[in-house]
Amino acid sequence: MTDAVVQLRCGVKNDSWGKKGKESVVAQLWSKSPNNGPIDDSKHYSEMWLGTYPSKPSYLLSTGELLGDYLKKNPQLVGKSVHDRWGPEIPFLPKILSFSKALPLQIHPDLKLSAQLHKDDPKKYGDTMHKPEIAIALSNFELFAGWKPLAHIETLFGLNQLGKFLPKTGEFNDEALRQVCKALLKAPPEEVVQTTKDLQAIPESHFGAHSYIPSLLSRLAKQYGQDDNGNLVAALLMNYLTLGPGDSVFVPADSIHAYLEGDIVECMARSDNVINTGFCPAADRDNVDLFGEALSFVPHNAHDALLPRKKSDKGMKGMTDVYAPPISEFAVLCTTLGAGEKETHKAILGPSLMIVTKGSGRMNIPGDRVVELNEGWVFFVGQGVALDFGTDRGIAVYRAYAE
Repeated sequence: MTDAVVQLRCGVKNDSWGKKGKESVVAQLWSKSPNNGPIDDSKHYSEMWLGTYPSKPSYLLSTGELLGDYLKKNPQLVGKSVHDRWGPEIPFLPKILSFSKALPLQIHPDLKLSAQLHKDDPKKYGDTMHKPEIAIALSNFELFAGWKPLAHIETLFGLNQLGKFLPKTGEFNDEALRQVCKALLKAPPEEVVQTTKDLQAIPESHFGAHSYIPSLLSRLAKQYGQDDNGNLVAALLMNYLTLGPGDSVFVPADSIHAYLEGDIVECMARSDNVINTGFCPAADRDNVDLFGEALSFVPHNAHDALLPRKKSDKGMKGMTDVYAPPISEFAVLCTTLGAGEKETHKAILGPSLMIVTKGSGRMNIPGDRVVELNEGWVFFVGQGVALDFGTDRGIAVYRAYAE
């Protein structure tokens, strides 16, 4: 008989922007999953991937079989609606990320552009899918997401040091903002350095509601150098956000973003396409004109970048919240229980991937099967399975799913 609930072994990445050793939530969770540890304190641990994406796939803990192969042999586990649209596949990619310095300034191309880029350069752009994503804070989380309101940007660029980047004529609208962004990204290194110094010499009070800009520029310059074009784009044009645990943002396709510091649960449509233009070595940057043309202008203020959590009807006892972005590929449940509390997830009509981020407990599955749950443990859950959760000391579980 095919098991609809299987425990997984997941892989990690060790990018230089990741947190080091035991400081990384990625390392902490990964090392607690059976057969993985111990943590190497000399290494950076940046990402832990859950699911079937081929460059960092998950395996069944019991047999070592690829989860993707398991689903191909048992397509009923993903449910009819998911199978009809995507085949015997998981159409989303959850990750745990830990980062101590800025990830590249980037966008994820939309469906139309992804298809074109994949056709033109399949080695670099391996997917035809778009990649909207959400990020849920596990710790304090600093990031840049979307654009400041146009009026705020226009006021900032009234500072004499920035006027040279403005288009010569016309009103300041999104098209003008596109030109400003491209001008900042194309500015030669010496101009970036001088502009940064000029801005840091201005009293913070002259920046109005964005008085953090001079100190933020100093912080960014220490990470990737004073001449990184991304420093100016992020500090001047983008919303700078600090989120607490449980807070979340939604990043649509083609929306500019860069994550600065923290530990998060991330979930995205199943794609690895990305266009980078800052916070990375010049040799790793993509074409500025391509980046500029692909840009969308959503969100255009800090509030609209946020994705509020809501009570989920999947939790029968009211202990489950959902992060539901306005796309069809996925949503993410979060169940948090205190000592002695219980929750039931009613059956979901599609595949899900689940990770325990804190505590321990147990999960009852139809057929009188009881599964132990511990921090760092990851599970695939097939469609149509109701789950009962219980804990003696407390537990937190994130579960990404599609229907």
